[in-house]
Amino acid sequence: MGELRPLGEGLTPESRALAQALRELFDGLEVSVRRYAARRTRDPGTFSRYLSGARVPPWEVVTDLFTDLAEHRGRPATPEAIEHVRGLHRAAVATGASPRHAMEVLEQQLADADRVSRRSSVRGDVLGDALLDRQHRIADLEVRLSQLEAEWSAERERADRLASAHPDVSELLRERDTLRDEVARLGSELIAAQKQRGEAEDRCELLERQLEAIDRAQRSSVPLPGAAPAARGMPKILAVDDQPHNLLAMSAVLATLDQELVAVSSGREALKALLHHDDFAVILLDVQMPEMDGYETAAHIKRRRRTRDVPIVFLTAMGADPEHTARGYAAGAVDYIAKPFDPWVLRAKVAVFTSIFLERRP
Repeated sequence: MGELRPLGEGLTPESRALAQALRELFDGLEVSVRRYAARRTRDPGTFSRYLSGARVPPWEVVTDLFTDLAEHRGRPATPEAIEHVRGLHRAAVATGASPRHAMEVLEQQLADADRVSRRSSVRGDVLGDALLDRQHRIADLEVRLSQLEAEWSAERERADRLASAHPDVSELLRERDTLRDEVARLGSELIAAQKQRGEAEDRCELLERQLEAIDRAQRSSVPLPGAAPAARGMPKILAVDDQPHNLLAMSAVLATLDQELVAVSSGREALKALLHHDDFAVILLDVQMPEMDGYETAAHIKRRRRTRDVPIVFLTAMGADPEHTARGYAAGAVDYIAKPFDPWVLRAKVAVFTSIFLERRP
């Protein structure tokens, strides 16, 4: 622990409590900060700031600590201990959030979306080249087959000799059919890659608008504003979460936007709310809910003609794992927020979707 910095000065009580809990977990590993950072491929300075309370770590860093401590001691942490630290982490995020932290979150999401876009673009180029090559080969085979058929038509009496002279005709036909099947498959993959690239570009544009919203609010030192005069009537926000404390937290964070928040605790209640209102700018939808989870709820929303264009932002405690985010986008979501959420990130996303709603409203 010789490298460990002392607890920072001026910490909020919540950040101090979280840092002390993390230090206790780290003490149990009996290893230096530098060595542990190397083990987890992290920057030792950043990890040291997590332990000193100077920065609130992502929840994945905390779960890694629990995992490594369980491996070191030979027994897992109790659910009560994990839930206790989760509560400390949630409180530290809520009180210690800053525009800089929010911008880091959004910049990471922007980098992920940009990486998907670039990979999709490269994949599309490769598929396009492969598709063009197969089409050229098919055209070449068609020419060769036409030449053979012309020879057979002009010289029927030489058909047997031609057949023996060209024993590979059947093989050419099989190769052509195989190439046609491959062209169909590559064409489908190319369309999928182009669609993925288009969706990634849309997410990049959306995240850039969210970063600009935070940047403007930070420079002017005022809360994120609504996008139009109140006289026109601000659209509503639909929040769906089975945990009452999460709904209370969202209500408190979004109060500065001067918009009505309709809070419900299940997917079925969300569908009922959408039947009675048609002016929702965005739906904040929890993923893990009993009876009807977020994915199923989103599917019902997208099947309805009246609500299919309302943007859905998934709230997930499973982090930004590519598998979960890909499933969320496939279910119809346009964005996601990892729990515990950063207040600035949540406000920026809602403010931008409100702005888009008002831009499109007649």
